[in-house]
Amino acid sequence: MGAGGRMLAPPTPSKSESGSLKRVPHSKPPFTLSQIKKAIPPHCFQRSVLHSFSYVVYDFAITSICYYIATNYFHHLPQPLSYLAWPIYWIIQGCVLTGFWVIAHECGHHAFSDYQLLDDIVGLILHSFLLVPYFSWKYSHGRHHSNTGSLERDEVFVPKKKSSIPWYSKYLNNPLGRFVTLAITLTLGWPLYLTFNVSGRPYDRFASHYDPYGPIYTDRQRFQIYISDAGVLAVSYGLYRLAMVKGLMWVICTYGVPLLIVNGFLVLITFLQHTHASLPHYDSTEWDWLRGALATVDRDYGILNKIFHNITDTHVAHHLFSTMPHYHAMEATKAIKPILGDYYQFDDTPVYKAMWREAKECLYVEPDEGGQSKGVFWYNNKL
Repeated sequence: MGAGGRMLAPPTPSKSESGSLKRVPHSKPPFTLSQIKKAIPPHCFQRSVLHSFSYVVYDFAITSICYYIATNYFHHLPQPLSYLAWPIYWIIQGCVLTGFWVIAHECGHHAFSDYQLLDDIVGLILHSFLLVPYFSWKYSHGRHHSNTGSLERDEVFVPKKKSSIPWYSKYLNNPLGRFVTLAITLTLGWPLYLTFNVSGRPYDRFASHYDPYGPIYTDRQRFQIYISDAGVLAVSYGLYRLAMVKGLMWVICTYGVPLLIVNGFLVLITFLQHTHASLPHYDSTEWDWLRGALATVDRDYGILNKIFHNITDTHVAHHLFSTMPHYHAMEATKAIKPILGDYYQFDDTPVYKAMWREAKECLYVEPDEGGQSKGVFWYNNKL
């Protein structure tokens, strides 16, 4: 297939008789990264300060309106209505703040503007507000993009081989066990990853996103890790002072619960982007950057796709060209589908069903029994 991708229509991802997506081809692709890039309109790689800031302003406006309504009117509502109003606020605010998080994530990829300093300032402010150490995560996430799909070097959601799964896994391989595991993962997974590197790449010593001298970072990056820690500490202190003035419950209701929802969405989105029975993982004998970058799947979150700035349904394009701004990612995705063919994966399974299915089917990875490619690993769940 040529770089121009002259097909009448993008191919529809093929499915097996069971309805699930067929496996992504694990052989070396018949195209190169430069051929994929040539298929994308050049303007998709242009980053506009005004365009990018318009999303910051829009998200900030929605967040401010929600906060204003909640703090000025909810206490006037009769109790039955207030019990309903607060959960609605939490959900809406949590979703919009997830969009804020995505913009900060783009800053870390230098996809916000042509100015690295501006990107870092905006990203530091937005991520610190959400208690995320900006530079710390920027660097570890960059290593994830450099090593996606590698069983030895990927940074997060690295699947375990069958020989490495913990002894208690068989006791959790049931509906109740999966429910408890998912509940803990969605509520505590993000802070546990940042603090203790839970679900992250194993290191030979303690690793934490808050530790400037940890194994995740180089000597040149340490000062910026201190800056990240200072940003999180500053916001934490501000929340403490607010709690002293407004009360702890006020902070929990207006900020804490929406932040919990943000954290849950981050884990869910990342989990579903890189966990699917059709996606391969590679050891050092098979891995290369392009095949690793293609070992991800786009998902459909409905209206949340737009609220999350399409990080959910354009993730394949994002892994190929991470400096591309999100507002061009849909156009780019449409352009690269004809080139990628079966290497492109899109799953429109409802998110709640996909979450449960992946938690059930994707327990560990192993090579196909009797297969020739011993360095290619696929998800399985037979304990």
